[in-house]
Amino acid sequence: MKIETGFGGGWLGGIPEQVRLAEQRGFDAVVTPETKHDSTLALALAAEHSERVEICSSVTIAFPRSPMILAQAMWDLQQLSGGRINIGLGSQVKGHNVRRFGGTWTPPARRMEDYIGMMRAVWHSWQTGQRPEYISDNYTYTLMTPMFDPGPIEYAPPKISLANVGPLMAQVAGACADGLRPHGFMTHKMMLESVLPNVKKGADRAGRNVEDIEVSVGGFMAFGETEAEVEQAIEGLRQPISFYGSTRTYHRIFEAHGFDSLGMQLHELSLRGEWDKMIDAVNFEVAAEMAHAVTWDDLPKYAREHLDYAGRIGLGQYVRSSDRDRQGNFAYPGSAEKAAKPAPKLSEERLTWLMDELAPI
Repeated sequence: MKIETGFGGGWLGGIPEQVRLAEQRGFDAVVTPETKHDSTLALALAAEHSERVEICSSVTIAFPRSPMILAQAMWDLQQLSGGRINIGLGSQVKGHNVRRFGGTWTPPARRMEDYIGMMRAVWHSWQTGQRPEYISDNYTYTLMTPMFDPGPIEYAPPKISLANVGPLMAQVAGACADGLRPHGFMTHKMMLESVLPNVKKGADRAGRNVEDIEVSVGGFMAFGETEAEVEQAIEGLRQPISFYGSTRTYHRIFEAHGFDSLGMQLHELSLRGEWDKMIDAVNFEVAAEMAHAVTWDDLPKYAREHLDYAGRIGLGQYVRSSDRDRQGNFAYPGSAEKAAKPAPKLSEERLTWLMDELAPI
């Protein structure tokens, strides 16, 4: 199992130090979000200031960019990094595509499969020199002239991982992606009952081996040195659960756990801007039900018994060098009194032990 940590999410100036430190600590991969800042610029800086770690995004928003634009950027970064790019793609929801990005909206699963198909067609044409002939429902790529062809690189094409919430996007990951990064608003129950079966369904449709698709651990995580620290971590999940759970697209997660009315309650509170009441609506029991919650001592055993589907796990929130870094540049809505406390910090010794224990899984 690969161990990941986060970087970026804020202004670009801090990225070189963050990535160098992650590489020194022995992480297998570094992962940048795309919330307030452009993930592709963060990936470029990470490629320049590292030598070994896999460089990932979770996730780069696909549809506001054309497949050609993103394929071109990732081709350059794959060459710069020496073949270490793993671009995570996400569709975002309709409201953000139309009202924040000023874009268009069509059924996202079919569009994402076509999007990935065109990216791969672009890379194939540049690597082989063959004439492009990619035509799909959503994208067409039939023109490439020497003026705009960067030519081949010495490495395999960048890897593509795909975020999902619902079953159709999980099927797309199975059909055409290298990996699956479940949305942060996910639970173990949904992974086992819906996501993983649909990844296999997509792989079977495409004639692929499902084991070739690397899946990240899905769900909220609450880890700590003691049971008290685990409870503190669970308490800290109430705020992100309330924020993401207000989006109707994600309500199927609540429904799977019998919290059918909670999603609409949160949605209505969000429309009124009552952020603190949203946090209050998600009690400790709800957060505990939705989380992977174990002590560090028990995590390797838990991973062997419950997370055997996963090829990677993120522990970044537990190892940031300062409280400011650990909180990052993203703040959930709500008052300071209601804000989630940072997760208990993981010591360097514990981190080394966990890497040794989790690596063979």
